[in-house]
Amino acid sequence: MPVIHPLSDQLINQIAAGEVVERPAAALKELLENSLDAQAAHIEVTLTGGGCKRLQVSDDGTGMEREDLPLAVARHATSKIAAPSDLDAIATLGFRGEALASMAAVSRFSLVSRARDATHAWRLDVEGGAVGAVEPAALAAGTTITLDDLYFNTPARRKFLRTEATEWAHCEETFRRIALAYPEVSFLLKHNGREIHRWPGATREKRVRQVFGETFAKAARFLETSAGDLRLTGYVVPPTAGTAPPKDAACFFVNGRFVRDRVVLHALREAFRDVLHGGHQPAYALWLTLDAHSVDVNVHPQKTEVRFRDSQAIHRFIRQSAERGLALPVGSQVSSGGVQHSELEGRRSYYYVSGKSADMANVSRSSTHYPPAQKAFSLPVREAAAEGFGPSPFYGKLFGTKFSVDAGGTSSSPPLSEASDETASAGVPPLGFAIAQLHGVYILAQNHAGLVLVDMHAAHERIVYERMKETAASQSLSSQPLLVPVSMQATALEMATAETHAETLMTLGFELNAMGPATLAIRCLPAMLQDANAEMLVHAVLRDLHDFGDTQAVEEHRNELLATMACHGAVRAHRLLTIPEMNALLRDMERTERGGQCNHGRPTWHQFTLDALDALFMRGK
Repeated sequence: MPVIHPLSDQLINQIAAGEVVERPAAALKELLENSLDAQAAHIEVTLTGGGCKRLQVSDDGTGMEREDLPLAVARHATSKIAAPSDLDAIATLGFRGEALASMAAVSRFSLVSRARDATHAWRLDVEGGAVGAVEPAALAAGTTITLDDLYFNTPARRKFLRTEATEWAHCEETFRRIALAYPEVSFLLKHNGREIHRWPGATREKRVRQVFGETFAKAARFLETSAGDLRLTGYVVPPTAGTAPPKDAACFFVNGRFVRDRVVLHALREAFRDVLHGGHQPAYALWLTLDAHSVDVNVHPQKTEVRFRDSQAIHRFIRQSAERGLALPVGSQVSSGGVQHSELEGRRSYYYVSGKSADMANVSRSSTHYPPAQKAFSLPVREAAAEGFGPSPFYGKLFGTKFSVDAGGTSSSPPLSEASDETASAGVPPLGFAIAQLHGVYILAQNHAGLVLVDMHAAHERIVYERMKETAASQSLSSQPLLVPVSMQATALEMATAETHAETLMTLGFELNAMGPATLAIRCLPAMLQDANAEMLVHAVLRDLHDFGDTQAVEEHRNELLATMACHGAVRAHRLLTIPEMNALLRDMERTERGGQCNHGRPTWHQFTLDALDALFMRGK
């Protein structure tokens, strides 16, 4: 007796359903994609019990003829591909021809459709894979598909479904993603008889606001870049203070298809690594378009993964594009609320990686709130020193030509002309002018919107880091020989690391020599960090070099090494600065890429608007 036998169509469909229709949200995704492929302009979704009891999708798409209905629920029957060559350039969302058959095998399935030129509609019912007869029906246009009692005939599968609340959450997430991918389409979502979302067709900017809310919209930066047939557009959110986008605000679309691709996710993690703090997650909504021949979407039953023909080029393109979008200096970020990141609509800052200039926002505050001109803050050095706020030699050396003391003994900041055009014409830079220092830690500044609070060390750390990265990218960091070498005690591991990575240390601006079995002589330091604590700096760098391991790994982690060095070289807390020195720091923040976060992803400044301060003191109430 043979032990191998063919499976029945019903059993095949039930097995396929376990892959294609993992849960109600997976069925919803397939139905929505079919509606979009049918060129629907309006889609309505009705759920009951999180989609487990009922899942219905209605659209006004092209619809189907009578003879198409039985084929629609047949396995591997589709209108979207016809020849093997079609698989090389798939331009539709659905193409496998197994989704409806799988759903019909594990639910009480109903399909009603009317072609656009047909006189009336047709209906087909399928219960647990048993296909009924096609009958006349009433429907204005398009297609309506209903799934009742999902997995009613496969209890083993049904018991793996989660609670109604969990399944509903997955369905809503799927709905939001697809609505975001196709903003020109009108979407309506109902659950348990209650309307949840009604989103008319809109621009991409408005749909992002609808889906992710105002918090995301106010913080998002617009990104647009292209290279050959590659084009990346969308929004990235810098992880700055006051920004708390939704947890699911991380969507990436490839030719209109939401994907979770390892190449894409790694590229975006690399782009955010320089600005993301701790375990925080990046927030973005990005659309990648490319030639359909350059990507294979037929690698996963649920079509959530893709395979790029040249994955390294795609990775590099996405990472560099997102990095540049996140690197927009503070001086290019202005909105009607003051110095915030760009908004999606109206007064927003565009950042085009292709090189177009930023569109600066308009400022609505009355001139009575503007601070006085910068020259009013200049203090003679002798006067400032007498008050205990003399200029810091360390900070002055670091800023070089950007901060100087003239012959008359007056410190001066960079001219206003170096700020953005619009803010310069108004006489007030984006971060305003310094008015005080708080406990030697924070700088208080006044701008159009109100009060700016700056973490002095965090801001300076980012400035030093970006300068070091810029220098190291083109050449080795310049060294400053110490007049008297500094000797430091070192462990055996540190001694070995200094010897192994001597060449790397030289490119970073260090010269270390062994003076004994447990003593290192520090003869040169990076010129930018010549006034830093030499021993602490060298200990930190040697620890990083050991952690990174071989030479190749050190090269890959060069930015992390520079971040460590910048942290030790930045102006420390409790260092007293003069008003001009504070203003010099503010101006450099405005010019520095990623100036909104320190090297560890912490915010460097925070805006307190006059409205918020008025509310705090109950003014006008």
